[in-house]
Amino acid sequence: MEYVKEKETVQIISRIFIDDFERLIRTRYDETITLSKENESDKVNYYISKYLNEKIGVQINGKPVKLVFIGKEYENDLVYCYLEIKNVTSIKSFEIINQVLFDVFSDQKNIVRTDINGQNKSFMLVKRNDKGMLNF
Repeated sequence: MEYVKEKETVQIISRIFIDDFERLIRTRYDETITLSKENESDKVNYYISKYLNEKIGVQINGKPVKLVFIGKEYENDLVYCYLEIKNVTSIKSFEIINQVLFDVFSDQKNIVRTDINGQNKSFMLVKRNDKGMLNF
């Protein structure tokens, strides 16, 4: 997650193993879905956006903000999902809840790396502790 002050956006890249994400989408939404560069269903982006918006929550300066799914790309065994938060003029506090894949893998660990206001921070979120908070 990176705050780009000049563009007033927070840019988010979520990296998820393709086979894990495909398993989740098949279990949750549609068992016929395959994540693939070629011949992919038109529904894939919808399912990815829906899932990420349900499982990732962000509050900036104590207020919930909307994540916008920009798109995705595949590289090796990963899917890179691009999201954005618009109209962010300043960040004094940043809170994230990341529950991605917790509903499929009980031992899932999500690493969150941030670059906000020139400060690089990272933390690990697990099912029993799925929230991180930063103050600036």
